[in-house]
Amino acid sequence: MTDTPENRRPLKSRNTALARRVAAALARAGVSPDAVSAGSILFGLAGAGAFVAAGVCDGPCRALALIAGAVCVQLRLACNLMDGMVAVEHGRGGPHGPLWNEIPDRIADVLFLIGAGYGAMLAGVGWADDAGWMAAALAILTAYVREIGRALGQPADFAGPMAKPHRMALLTGAAVVACFEPLWGGDGQVMAFACAIIAVGAAFTALRRTLHIAARLSGA
Repeated sequence: MTDTPENRRPLKSRNTALARRVAAALARAGVSPDAVSAGSILFGLAGAGAFVAAGVCDGPCRALALIAGAVCVQLRLACNLMDGMVAVEHGRGGPHGPLWNEIPDRIADVLFLIGAGYGAMLAGVGWADDAGWMAAALAILTAYVREIGRALGQPADFAGPMAKPHRMALLTGAAVVACFEPLWGGDGQVMAFACAIIAVGAAFTALRRTLHIAARLSGA
């Protein structure tokens, strides 16, 4: 992956001692940043499977599936953090890095969000699969708009309110809260509404980034 400072997502976690140690260990082990990027797809598949399983499980099994999905979301984000650190801080970026940096991210987004939607639909919320698909499509749109800006010579725009870290934080939190749905008679509503909120927020984010690009072009 070949990042420049203006095209790199600002992350406080990148400066933590733990992140630096893990990235250094991966670099010493000869792990390529592209392989780390690909790991996000594997966690996306596992997380989607866990969210779908939560829709057909009951009791402790359902809670375990939701927690497993939430853990996979966080491991996906860890891959997104580590690939850049191994590539940039340890100089292991390759010519195909930009492709590996973007494509697995988009696949992981789709897997998590559609999996969450179908899981909630199987649990009893009939419209949840549509919300998952809409959230996935609009999540891709936010990245597409950002890359349009880069293609026009502008720095990458990571503005929210529903950029990738925000989407994944909401999905993780929703999965944890959904573990307690039986306490109030819920049956999939938490994950369904999380997908709906992500869809609405991603649409606003894509519009906001588009307006930023237009304003910069007008200024230029």
